[in-house]
Amino acid sequence: MLLIDCPHCGPRDETEFSCGGEAHIARPLAENSITDAEFAEYLFWRDNPKGVFLERWCHDAGCRRWFNAARDTVSHAFLEIYPMGSLPKTDAGKAAYAGSWRRKTASEAAAKPSSAKGGKA
Repeated sequence: MLLIDCPHCGPRDETEFSCGGEAHIARPLAENSITDAEFAEYLFWRDNPKGVFLERWCHDAGCRRWFNAARDTVSHAFLEIYPMGSLPKTDAGKAAYAGSWRRKTASEAAAKPSSAKGGKA
């Protein structure tokens, strides 16, 4: 059983939390003109690394607040817990953030020079 240190409530049992998936994913904006394939990539493709992974967590049975965590998927150890809207501060967290292919902003993804849409506007 894991003991998760909620930044708002302190250490609590893992059964009080839910994991909301990968943190810091660049999400498409409404005004982006991305293809169906690019949207499917955003919607369905997820990293499944062996090692440090950045995740979103919610304290469902407590304060109901969200936070981010850098967690080792091999040992299940939480390396760092940090607020939503901020970036990891540990070396392992920074490396995981820099190493992900999903950090490109939605406007950067929509403006790929190699994607010639052609035809209809």
